[in-house]
Amino acid sequence: MSTAIQTSDTLLDESVFAGKIFIDGEWVVGGGGEIPSIEPATGATLAMVGLADPADVARAAEGAARAQKEWAALPHPARSAVLRKAGQLWEQYADEIGGWNVREVGAIPPLAGFALHVTAAETYEAAALPSAPLGSILASEEPRLSLAQQVPVGVVGVIAPFNVPLILAIRAVAPALALGNAVLLKPDPRTVITGGVSFVRIFEEAGLPAGLLQLVPGGADVGEALVADPRVRVVAFTGSTRAGRAVGEVAARYLTRAHLELGGNSAFIIRADADVDKAVNLATWGSFLHQGQICMTVGRHIVHESLFEEYVSKLAAKADSMHVGDPAAGQVHLGPLIDEVQRDRVHTLVQDAVAQGAELRAGGSYDELFYRPTVLANTPRDATAYADEVFGPVASVVPFATDDEAAALAADTQYGLSLGIVTADVFAGLALAQRIPTGIVHINDQTVNDEANAPFGGTGFSGTGSRHGGAQANVDAFTETRWITLRREPGQYPL
Repeated sequence: MSTAIQTSDTLLDESVFAGKIFIDGEWVVGGGGEIPSIEPATGATLAMVGLADPADVARAAEGAARAQKEWAALPHPARSAVLRKAGQLWEQYADEIGGWNVREVGAIPPLAGFALHVTAAETYEAAALPSAPLGSILASEEPRLSLAQQVPVGVVGVIAPFNVPLILAIRAVAPALALGNAVLLKPDPRTVITGGVSFVRIFEEAGLPAGLLQLVPGGADVGEALVADPRVRVVAFTGSTRAGRAVGEVAARYLTRAHLELGGNSAFIIRADADVDKAVNLATWGSFLHQGQICMTVGRHIVHESLFEEYVSKLAAKADSMHVGDPAAGQVHLGPLIDEVQRDRVHTLVQDAVAQGAELRAGGSYDELFYRPTVLANTPRDATAYADEVFGPVASVVPFATDDEAAALAADTQYGLSLGIVTADVFAGLALAQRIPTGIVHINDQTVNDEANAPFGGTGFSGTGSRHGGAQANVDAFTETRWITLRREPGQYPL
């Protein structure tokens, strides 16, 4: 039975955090100054948020390293209790945090609600980690007890993106804390309140001791300082492949372990035996949810030639019927893109694809930051809108004749995150999936799925594999392995 939590009615009081960062349990003015948190749907300033500088990162890392030792030494039920309470608080404050998610991130309310659901689930899953098996007994050829023990790494850096800031931060923050580490959290400056301030406040109210969660928003200089700090031994980064390469390069220079969850250009294969209407329903969600600003978004629709025209026509009709607008003002299917830079990039990719020969069957236009869901048919394989991650509501559809051709098309990418296949023969679908290297496969489903206990990660340009989801992945990600032996008497050697 859950325990009732006595808290205030408002979690995110702007008078407390406005223009500040959070170090060693206190809201302080950061060396990077402050910037406005902008509502992308309206351009309105929601609040001022503070920015850190490299000196703030060093101070935060020092405090985190100091606090971590005592935290790791606590009995495991004490750490579990903090995580369980945090999970309850995510649920209790879901409406308030969800409102910030809608306004600051541009998420439609159902997506904001799903993000809070997964965030709470991730926290509850993490609450079980302190009591999980953290080692094993090894066979030894010597007369001794031989053990492998998983111990906290110490300080973990978490760098999270703007698009789904709750899920993409909590899946590292919660298990890292649960396993006895301290965390430096660097959210994207555009979504600091949803992806940063809410974390600080939740864990404050859950009873997390000061210093264990430090909030250091900032730009590339702050990210580099975080990765380079000698007290940060693991960095969990989620973001673009380009930025992930930069993080990986700095991490390699300082021998810091980096878990990189990067971009995607997921394939969605529609075999000849598929139901087109059901496939289009899946495709609509997979390509247009959250304006396509999801790493798992369906980018390439690979459709059997016998179904191609029907599929394109129905997907285009669905796109034309969708309402795009302010998700805080009424019911819409798509909200705004995050900013003008992203909008202009999406529009340039669509225009370039059409100039190269793609057929624009729906969309391809925008009003302010509201980009219409777009369908491109017969997109050339070398068009960037087909070959690379768009991070916008753009579906490129191409035909195939045989399963061999479908497998070749799907595998013809540097990315390897998620794959969807629609077919009446699930075993044929599984056999097809085995020929396409990706970290995630969904048969008779689209590519955008997330569950707190499931492994998540990709291959190739999509990252360094599954480092999130499930006890084993989390333990491996946020602990070091020590070999320990014990003898009754000192060993004797011939020298």
